[in-house]
Amino acid sequence: MELGKKKIVVLGGGESGTGAALLAQKLDFEIFVSDYSTIPLKYRTILEEQGIEFEMNTHSESRILDADLVIKSPGIPDESFIIKRIKHLGIEIIDEVEFAFLHSKAPVIAVTGSNGKTTTSTLIHHILKSSGIKSVLVGNIGHSYARAVAETAFDYAVVEVSSFQLDYCKFFKPQIAVLTNITPDHLDRYQYKFENYKQSKFRITAQQNQDDVLIYNAEDEHIKDLITSKTSKAQLLPFGMGSIPALSGASYANAELQFKYKEKEMLISEEELPIKGNHNIQNTMAAGLASMATHLKSQKIKQSITTFTAVEHRLEMVKRIAGVAYINDSKATNVNSAYYALQTVQKPVVWIAGGVDKGNDYKALLPLIREKVKAIICLGKDNEKLFDAFSNVIDVMVASESMTEAVGKAYELSSAGDTVLLSPACASFDLFKNYEDRGDQFKTQVNRLAL
Repeated sequence: MELGKKKIVVLGGGESGTGAALLAQKLDFEIFVSDYSTIPLKYRTILEEQGIEFEMNTHSESRILDADLVIKSPGIPDESFIIKRIKHLGIEIIDEVEFAFLHSKAPVIAVTGSNGKTTTSTLIHHILKSSGIKSVLVGNIGHSYARAVAETAFDYAVVEVSSFQLDYCKFFKPQIAVLTNITPDHLDRYQYKFENYKQSKFRITAQQNQDDVLIYNAEDEHIKDLITSKTSKAQLLPFGMGSIPALSGASYANAELQFKYKEKEMLISEEELPIKGNHNIQNTMAAGLASMATHLKSQKIKQSITTFTAVEHRLEMVKRIAGVAYINDSKATNVNSAYYALQTVQKPVVWIAGGVDKGNDYKALLPLIREKVKAIICLGKDNEKLFDAFSNVIDVMVASESMTEAVGKAYELSSAGDTVLLSPACASFDLFKNYEDRGDQFKTQVNRLAL
């Protein structure tokens, strides 16, 4: 990429866009931020304090189309009018992750996948930090990679990357890449074609070479297909719940996680893991292999893994009230993630689900619904698809349009020994700012029950 360009427009004034603007300013580019919505106050304040010009609730087309380079926030779809105009004129568009990567010399550990990427990224960061390595945890997890590059000195960047971010990365080259799994998600952004989404995820390894490492779920059929049909030049490190026929990788047997990387080996008992469930065994395998590939000592990695605490909004125990467990799994924004949650929690379950459907197919959940769920509370503006999917197998289904209403109904429908599970299987944008806001509101309402 030509780095001498001077006029940069950042589309989107949230965490990603503000971080990109701060780095662009530090690099002495001419920078303008444009957001078609309202920029949150905390980001407006930063931009104003730094003297960065911005606009909100509009796009000044002539100003935007005069750019040499556009940095796009991942939430802006390709179908938006301004993106179509930019592409029509041949103006280059990149993601904030790409912009940050091009201006940082620190090695990158990048994690993507439909589920598990936040837990895996956070665990890798925890291991590095506990081992005395200065790392930053950035990207899709909600912290700007570009801002970290602009303001912080670090030895490693642990970057959680979404498919939307990878779509606008041409040069992004992680030394260590992790692909946790691929299940149908965000199909509304991929012409409802699963193949398009799969190809997007595999871009994480596109620029890797033989000195780099790709850690992947060897039991995921979609990943196996990509590994077979596509060429990754990286060293391949598989992981899975069964035995892995490889010199290096991670497997599970006799209630133990077994790791091999070149001449190093490591064993961790399942009992020692602070986060439970098969999906978290797999997340731990991926994080352990990534840490071994940084050449940390096995004992230090094991010690760090056993002191890890669960990620907020991911199977987070909020409170037990009158014998009922209330669990916040707001980060479950797709069917597969909700499947993991239902598989993990204790039955009977009062399940709070719903939101913005992303082309979901709920059939995979039916066996667990029949086995574990006693009632479903549909939380969203449009609950028709959930009712269509489950009304024939669940006697009690009710609609709600606020978290206060949903938690109140869950309280009425549950009894001692039950689990109230918020695991929406959908995006949050119909009623909430994001999944964090949804989870925070759930916790607030649950805590009010205890008063």
